[in-house]
Amino acid sequence: MVFRRVTLDGVNRAVTTLDGAAGKSINVAKVLKALGEEPVAAGFLGGARGESLRALLMGRGIELDFVIVDTPTRQCITVIDESAGTHTELVEESAAVASEYYEELMLIMRRRVKGCRAVVMSGTLTPGGPSDFYLQCTEVARAAGAISVVDAQGPALLEALKARPGLVKPNRAELGTTMGRELREEEEVMLAMRELCERGARRAVVTAGKAPALAFDGGFFWRISAPEIAALNPIGSGDAFTAGLVWRLLRGMTWARRVAGPPPPAPPMP
Repeated sequence: MVFRRVTLDGVNRAVTTLDGAAGKSINVAKVLKALGEEPVAAGFLGGARGESLRALLMGRGIELDFVIVDTPTRQCITVIDESAGTHTELVEESAAVASEYYEELMLIMRRRVKGCRAVVMSGTLTPGGPSDFYLQCTEVARAAGAISVVDAQGPALLEALKARPGLVKPNRAELGTTMGRELREEEEVMLAMRELCERGARRAVVTAGKAPALAFDGGFFWRISAPEIAALNPIGSGDAFTAGLVWRLLRGMTWARRVAGPPPPAPPMP
């Protein structure tokens, strides 16, 4: 929803309202489709919003293989204040789904991974979902010879590291949450990235909004600087970045400019 100006505790009338199919894994699929790939979007769909999302994705020509659940698909709203240049997200929390739905999703994963070149695990698991779900997906991807990419945080990411994913891509705030400490300086981020690789990640990329992203391949650090643009709505840009990384990995492309002088080794892990 786009507003000329947002007034708190008052009536606000949107000048533009756009409905779209979004969410982390869906955003990745949309960008990969735009880049000429043939992604398959999978996950959970429920209720009328789930059916609407299905129709929107099919309209984009994206192949779907979702599990239909009893829980309605959540709705999230982005409020854009043109006068202030701000973007505010109103996010409905995800609800729990029954464990058998995760078992069904894993069956889809095992069936679909055959012939895939990459598997992207993106987003937060539903409340009460198995914390090792991305670990299982990573193991299945590796066994099939596909690149495994984990864009998550917290326990789901830490568990997935045990299966040595090909790439992990949290943003700076998510990495800090995962490591249990604030990462104010670039060197602190680099130390945390080194720790991710010591725990199992083969590559790590960390985005930081407008600031340059950092990449680490276990040996060298790289800085990825994006061109400055006038952003109309940055929501979903991190997911688009993930899709771009996957696209480059599939083509054997290199990182960006290497950072001189990597930081010292991370402190011993508990």
